[in-house]
Amino acid sequence: MRIDLHTHSTASDGTDTPAELVRKAAAAGLDVVALTDHDTTRGHADALAALPQGLTLVTGAELSCRLDGVSMHLLAYLFDPEEPALLAERELVRDDRVPRAQGMIAKLNELGVPVTWDQVARIAGDGSVGRPHVASALVELGVVDSVNDAFTPEWLADGGRAYMPKHETDPFEAVRLVRNAGGVAVFAHPAAVKRGRTVPESAIAELAEAGLDGIEVDHMDHDPDTRARLRGLAGELGLLVTGSSDYHGSRKTCVLGEFSTDPEVYGEITRRATGAFPVPGTGGAA
Repeated sequence: MRIDLHTHSTASDGTDTPAELVRKAAAAGLDVVALTDHDTTRGHADALAALPQGLTLVTGAELSCRLDGVSMHLLAYLFDPEEPALLAERELVRDDRVPRAQGMIAKLNELGVPVTWDQVARIAGDGSVGRPHVASALVELGVVDSVNDAFTPEWLADGGRAYMPKHETDPFEAVRLVRNAGGVAVFAHPAAVKRGRTVPESAIAELAEAGLDGIEVDHMDHDPDTRARLRGLAGELGLLVTGSSDYHGSRKTCVLGEFSTDPEVYGEITRRATGAFPVPGTGGAA
C-alpha cells in the first residue's frame, strides 16, 4: 500500500489542477494521496469529483505558522473544513497573501528586477498567491535558474532582500484549532534547514505535549542522518512518523510517492480523525 500525505495543486502553489493531481497519483501507483494546499481546502471538491477508482483521497491543508520568528508548516488532515474558528484563521492567513506578494514585488523592483503584479498573478492563476509564484516570475525573467534558487538570502528566503512577512498562526494555536475541528496535526519537514531557520527539538517536544500528532520525517529536504534523528525523536515523544513527496507538479523536482507513509501510521491517523474521513474513488470524471 503506497501512501503520499503531502501534495499541492493549483489551488495554492502546485502546477497540476486538483483533478490532474489525483489522476497522476493513481497513474503513479498510489493507493492514498492527501491534498494539502497552503491554507485552503478549495481544491478538494474538484479532486473528489475526478477521484479515480482505487485511489483514496485524504483531505487536508498545510497551515502557515511561525514560532519565535521561525516559519514552520503544519499539515492538518481530515478536519471539518467548515469549523468556524479554523476557517476564520485560514482566511486570515490567505487574505494576507496578496499584499505580501505585492510588497515583495516592490522590493524586487527596488533591486532592479522588472517583475510585475500582472506577471505573478498570471502565474498564480486561481491559486492562493505565494512566494513560489514570485519565485517562478524570477525564473521567467532569467534572474535565477530555478524556483529553489530564489529561496536564498539574495532574494526570497526568510530575511532575504526581497522577503516580506505575512500573517502566520502560532503553532500551538494551530494544533488546538486543528484538533478542535476533528483533525490530525503533523509538523511538516521540521528539519528542512535548506529552507532557512528551523525550530529547536525542544519546541517539538512542547508541541507534542500540546497535542501534536506527528512529524513528517521522510521528506526530500531531510538527509538520511536527519531522518534517523527525527525518527528517534518521534519515538521518544510518542509521535507518529509520516513520509511524503511534498509534490508541487513541475514547480519542484520531487515526484509523487517519492516518500511514503507506513500503512499502520495512516490507519492511526484515520482512527484519530473525527472531522472528516478518507474518500475512496469510484471512477471520477473523465
